[in-house]
Amino acid sequence: MQIQKRRALSALALAITTALACGAAQAAYPDKPITIVVPTAAGGANDAMARTVGQALSVILKQSFIVDNKAGGNGAIASEFVARAAPDGYTLMLGYIATHAMNPALQKLRYDPVKDFEPVGMVGYSATLMVANNQLPASSAKELVTYLKANPDKVNYASAGNGTAPHFGAEMFKLSTGTTMMHVPYKGSAPAVTDTMAGQTQVMFPSLFTAMPNVKTGKLKALGLAGEKRSPLMPDVPTLKEQGINNVDLSQWYAIFAPAKTPKPVLEQLNKALNQVLSDPAVVKRLEEHGAEVDTMAIDEMRTFVAAEQVKWKQVVQAAKLKAD
Repeated sequence: MQIQKRRALSALALAITTALACGAAQAAYPDKPITIVVPTAAGGANDAMARTVGQALSVILKQSFIVDNKAGGNGAIASEFVARAAPDGYTLMLGYIATHAMNPALQKLRYDPVKDFEPVGMVGYSATLMVANNQLPASSAKELVTYLKANPDKVNYASAGNGTAPHFGAEMFKLSTGTTMMHVPYKGSAPAVTDTMAGQTQVMFPSLFTAMPNVKTGKLKALGLAGEKRSPLMPDVPTLKEQGINNVDLSQWYAIFAPAKTPKPVLEQLNKALNQVLSDPAVVKRLEEHGAEVDTMAIDEMRTFVAAEQVKWKQVVQAAKLKAD
């Protein structure tokens, strides 16, 4: 009987010690630098957004935020890395519509965008802008359709990789207009935009966040916006729908994710800090200057949103008969 009592007391003491240690660990979070993994190359929209948000979060959470670019596999390399990272809140990911909706809808991957991640929160949206190299003899999407039908094998389009928004946007455009363009996938939006400006490829569907600086400096020309309405950031650019091109409505979203099983208190702390950052007028202005519209979500709301995106884009893949090149 005494032995059983001693064992029970020892177990109780161990449980109390463990609970206190966990509580202390959570209370101390974060006590070391936090890494935000970006699934694309440095210099693109995702990279710029991660650095803007990370810098602001470092002030609130009083810890350094390190941006780690892991391009490749159309976002799969970064996604798999974060999915398998320790669920302690020190490895996060700037995921977006490609990594957590489109690419999983297009092909079987070694990670599950819902089961392998915990959503921290939404960062924002960016419209999709159809752009072209300045030498292409078309100044609008409507003119491009005419040119493509007369020259079906002369235009290549760039994407940030299979299963990314620029890939889906171009394929939806081709399906809607009955035109053909050759797909040239890149490891991220930055090299894809660079080659489109240089003329290695002629057309691309990047986010407004990625494209706007280059359009403003005259390095690319805007042909049309793939959305329901014009952007207040580029009010002179008509939508594709205005030009008679339907069913190419593509708004790109960006969000912060953590590995599955990350403790709820850590997620809540990160969500609160993220939403605080995104209410800062200076941060909002910086993101808007690049073409992103800030939006926030609660954790459960974000989880429901990501699950709904899986259904939506699987339906698009099936309807458009899309395949990975």
